[in-house]
Amino acid sequence: MHFAQTYILGRLRRQTFFSLAEANAAIAAALERINAHVMRRIGVSRRQLFETVEMQPVLAPLPDADYQFAEWLLARVSLDYHVEVDGFFYSVPHGLIREQVDVRATTRTIELFHRGLRVAAHQRRYGGRRHGTDPDHMPSAHRRYAEWTPDRFRRWGRSIGPNTEGLVLAILANRPHPEQGFRTCLGVLRLFKDIDPERAELIAARAVAVSALTYKSIASIIANKLERSSRDTEDAIIEHPNLRGPGYFH
Repeated sequence: MHFAQTYILGRLRRQTFFSLAEANAAIAAALERINAHVMRRIGVSRRQLFETVEMQPVLAPLPDADYQFAEWLLARVSLDYHVEVDGFFYSVPHGLIREQVDVRATTRTIELFHRGLRVAAHQRRYGGRRHGTDPDHMPSAHRRYAEWTPDRFRRWGRSIGPNTEGLVLAILANRPHPEQGFRTCLGVLRLFKDIDPERAELIAARAVAVSALTYKSIASIIANKLERSSRDTEDAIIEHPNLRGPGYFH
């Protein structure tokens, strides 16, 4: 490397180039002279030495696709037949619910493997909808065999009250596939577990009224005790000296 650097810089040091392509062409010509020159002591050129004695005979061809760095993860398939990677969800065949899978994540793709076999591949998501769902992963004929169904969540909501049932229906209807709302319904189930049914009904009504159909938004209503705020402030008039009122204009 030191010899090549010294040789190329020595030959080109007094030349002026007006583009990177022009400079690269001059460097390539100088490099060709180095590799083609017959060395006195051994009677062959550097190129001949490389092709016959050194590495070329054992070099493997370059792969067709560029190398991509991949991160491998272990994940458990949720009951909605999706796996979470960096806050986004990717589907796998329905039969793998609760199974452990290997995730190969690159900047462009998410691949999922089960026992060494690739079972799903998705374009990696960085924005938009959080779910990447392949419709083939959840054939409608299989839904009746699943342990968790939309009807089961609806019955659970009905056992608390009509507002909670309505919240469950709204969560499931707000997803392209109802199964994508199962996580949120389970989260609400945990949130409502230690709450009085009367308050749970108020929380559910408030969530539906403001379209708070995610786990975080419903948890925020509970934490900040906002379930009664809509009733308390619905007809409230804000008094402030800077508000002129209708009489100002007459």
